[in-house]
Amino acid sequence: MAQDYYDMLGVERAASEQEIKKAFRRLARELHPDVNSHDPEAEEKFKQAAEAYEVLSDPWRRQTYDAFGREGLRSGGWSPRSAGFGSIEDIFEAFFGSGDPFGFARSGPASGGDVAATIEVSLEEVATGTARELSFDAVMTCERCRGNGAEPGTPIRTCQRCGGRGQIHQVSRTPFGQLVRSTQCDACHGDGRVAETRCEECEGVGRRADIRRFDVDVPAGIEDGQRIRIAGAGHAGEPGGRPGDLYVEVRVAEDSRFHRDGEDLVSIVDVPATVAMLGTTVSVETLDGEREVAVPPGSQGGTEVVLRSLGLPRLGGRARGDHRVVLNVVVPTSLSEEQRELARRLDETIEPENLRPSQEGFLSRVRRAFG
Repeated sequence: MAQDYYDMLGVERAASEQEIKKAFRRLARELHPDVNSHDPEAEEKFKQAAEAYEVLSDPWRRQTYDAFGREGLRSGGWSPRSAGFGSIEDIFEAFFGSGDPFGFARSGPASGGDVAATIEVSLEEVATGTARELSFDAVMTCERCRGNGAEPGTPIRTCQRCGGRGQIHQVSRTPFGQLVRSTQCDACHGDGRVAETRCEECEGVGRRADIRRFDVDVPAGIEDGQRIRIAGAGHAGEPGGRPGDLYVEVRVAEDSRFHRDGEDLVSIVDVPATVAMLGTTVSVETLDGEREVAVPPGSQGGTEVVLRSLGLPRLGGRARGDHRVVLNVVVPTSLSEEQRELARRLDETIEPENLRPSQEGFLSRVRRAFG
């Protein structure tokens, strides 16, 4: 008969979420395979404890398990095998995050940190793509010593403190046996080597703070708030470690002439009511210069005129969106007495057939224009 999950963790069935988590942490330390190298079953015991925690830490799975046992979990589409981990490292990463919480340090030098920056571009630059030079403070590999920390022409020795391993192992006794804790060597900082004569420029660190300049290519069609990742353009890592990345957030400046709707541009043109009745042509500013747009007689407020392929390109594509011109019919105000008389005379001639409503309402046209 399979062992009960509560028994695996050593908790009561009424245990709280915190008690379950605490019990698993305790077992994780006790059952760590590196601590129990003498026990060939240590890894399997650890996986069983992790399986129990996976179920009991999830309210729905725990409720199902309490009511129907393991068979209930299987019938519900979940089983310990399907939710299992590939290795002990996978379990540590899922539960504790990256790295080992018990002091079994990562091997190898630390990677450099990432850098975040922001640039602003105009809609014209979004249409064509552009480039920007960024300047930012960064930790860079020392050019004088090329990152090895030694004055050029001087030897580099194996670290005597760690014997070239880059790590120092500390052994302590616990009620469950010896616990081996590995930490980065403080003499060579994990490199395993020590410069006999330190570099005068960086004082043996191999890195130094400086201003870094980088050309960033901004592709055509980029959206406001999107980020560009440039691998290896961040802070330099420890000697032998990979550099961090540069993340550039692109902000698209507001343009009073246009409203952006994906790949389309939308602009509003005011047309006097009398002109809208008679029809005319108006000049409209686009990213490609002025364009003449025909206003059909009887145009209503919200009528949309489409200028094909005068919008913005899709990111990574060539075809451009459209430029949509929305007509805003403006009713005259502050009329003179003569103008009022002309308006009254016009009104007397208006017949019902002159007032046929558009098939699409004004609000619907506006909503369509602005997505």
